[in-house]
Amino acid sequence: MRNILFICSQNRLRSPTAEQVFADWPGIETSSAGLNHDAENPVTPELLQWAQTIFVMERAHRSKLSAKFKAQLDGKRVICLDIPDEFAYMDPALVRLLQARVPRHLPSR
Repeated sequence: MRNILFICSQNRLRSPTAEQVFADWPGIETSSAGLNHDAENPVTPELLQWAQTIFVMERAHRSKLSAKFKAQLDGKRVICLDIPDEFAYMDPALVRLLQARVPRHLPSR
């Protein structure tokens, strides 16, 4: 089982959508978190240690993650999806973007 973590700013729209979209993907466990201090589910060192692959929505998230959690990211694969903060939760356009960008980084179905 591979542990996959999706990260955005608030953990209200993009990362929870990604967690939902890939929740039934065979061979993985998904979770999501936010980098802002007031996020629904904030990123923690324990969550980063749990994850084998980490997806961030924007380049700024990768920078912020590296600055705050450098030690926990050692050897971790952090993939930037380049998805801007302009989508609602489960927005069909967001789901299509996720389905186009994420699967190549997951175990084959």
